[in-house]
Amino acid sequence: MFLFSRLLALGLALSMLAGAHAGNQKEEALADSVRLALARAISDTRPPKPEFANIEDRIKYLHWLGEMSERLKKKLPDTQVRREFLQTAWYEAKRAGLDPSLVLGLIQVESAFRKYAVSSVGARGYMQVMPFWTRVIGDGDRKKLFQMQTNLRYGCSILRLYLDMERGDLYLALGRYNGSRGKPEYPNAVLAAWKRWEFKE
Repeated sequence: MFLFSRLLALGLALSMLAGAHAGNQKEEALADSVRLALARAISDTRPPKPEFANIEDRIKYLHWLGEMSERLKKKLPDTQVRREFLQTAWYEAKRAGLDPSLVLGLIQVESAFRKYAVSSVGARGYMQVMPFWTRVIGDGDRKKLFQMQTNLRYGCSILRLYLDMERGDLYLALGRYNGSRGKPEYPNAVLAAWKRWEFKE
């Protein structure tokens, strides 16, 4: 009985860690112009309010929102939380020039959609952002990485930076995001998750 309860406790502890798979992102030497651009992107406090050039784009967005909400229901059962999360993820992804489905796939692999996930190396939140980023491009307040919009904004901005550094090579950019550049496991996991979140128009 004692052994069973210890195994159960170990299993619970491991399940709490499951989904927080962030590797050890490296603190990059950034040019001042890059650092300033990232800092500006992070400090923009406007709410995630999408704007559309035409009614067709708005309808497409609403269809995406409805379908993703259904898919995410098990992970985020509260309707309002789920809707706010999806609206923010879409907005921050588009703002950074990323596919929202890619961002959802990355979040699935990184944190399993857990707002307060912390990895073994200290990465935090939905997109498992390393705390050093708050010092490099933010105001130094690492607690903000548990705020939904802040976390998604950091994560999307950092992934965009890595994509630019890798000249559009998503495989290498994902490896850099995870701190495992050149190894296939993490990029392959995110690319597979991306396929599961693809939106067929």
